[in-house]
Amino acid sequence: MALLFASLPVASKLLLGFWGFEGAIQLAVLCFLAGVYLHFWARRRAKALSDAAAMLGQALQFAGEGQTDRAIALLSKAIHQNRHFWQAYQYRAKLYLERQDSWTRGLADVETALRLAPNEPDLYALRDHARALLTDKISSQNEPV
Repeated sequence: MALLFASLPVASKLLLGFWGFEGAIQLAVLCFLAGVYLHFWARRRAKALSDAAAMLGQALQFAGEGQTDRAIALLSKAIHQNRHFWQAYQYRAKLYLERQDSWTRGLADVETALRLAPNEPDLYALRDHARALLTDKISSQNEPV
């Protein structure tokens, strides 16, 4: 893209025999530099996303093998790397909800995922499930023995 932007004034010089307007050379250089900057900026951003996505895949594999602690640790690392990766919050919440001692953390993760992706219907179902677990836990603690 940098070459495309920079080539427009150069193409004018080659095809028409003149630069087209005063300052066209400076504009060509500026467009080239802007294109190079945006290219490297986009590549850096994409790498961070793919690393977090790779961690999510590895975490799901750990969870499938029953290594829940390792999966949660890896999802936490993915979240630390990309705070807007709502799928990591979702799967970490699912793992927390499988443990009775972590239901509150699971609900917090679901709420965070909902703030990041409010149009995901699965998250609302997961939040309802987490709330039901917590409600049942509270009601069973309040029952006389």
